[in-house]
Amino acid sequence: MFSTIRFLAHRRHALWLLSLFLVSTARAQTPAPTVTFTLDFPGSAPSHYVMSISSDGHASYVSDGKLSSSVEFDSSDPWKLEFTVSPSTSARVFDLSKRAHYFDGDIDSRKKNLASTGVKTLAYKDQDKNTQATYNYSTATPVQELTALFQSISATLEFGHRLEYYLHYQKLALDDELKRMEDMSNKHELAEIPAVAPILQKIVDDAAVMKVTRARAQRLLPADSAGK
Repeated sequence: MFSTIRFLAHRRHALWLLSLFLVSTARAQTPAPTVTFTLDFPGSAPSHYVMSISSDGHASYVSDGKLSSSVEFDSSDPWKLEFTVSPSTSARVFDLSKRAHYFDGDIDSRKKNLASTGVKTLAYKDQDKNTQATYNYSTATPVQELTALFQSISATLEFGHRLEYYLHYQKLALDDELKRMEDMSNKHELAEIPAVAPILQKIVDDAAVMKVTRARAQRLLPADSAGK
């Protein structure tokens, strides 16, 4: 009798452990909620990019941006980057998405005679929702703020892309590029500069780069990234 009770107790414990394992596995396999921004704007640089940010901070970027005035990235081989956004940026993206009702419905202003600023798409996806909306211009404040944020992050990443190219192939172009980046940073037109900290650090550490250029890169480096 005692052995039977002990057997049943062990069995219940084993089933409990199995249920915990299955729950934790299911949670691990459930993708984090994701917000994606897509821009198609022929004639601009870049003319197409897609950026996704997950609630856990993981982000990805795909772009057809130019490397220089004379060299274009082949559209069949786009530039791709995986990076991490700050917790504050991730939280802001998802708060604004919630305020925008997760883009479930028409978010375009439908105003006539507005200049085209590119075809934009905002999309939201989690285990329960899969919504998206396309627009040129929106009067909804959360959509405007999300658009500006994604475009600011894109601008930062494109700077990083060009700086990486110039460091290897055109060092004399670095100073002008960093001047533009520093100016935009001072005007708060860039976001998530830590995402390009590795290339800034490479410039700082490269003795073949002019000291004034290395100093610009140093000023742009986030304080907690310097020397890494």
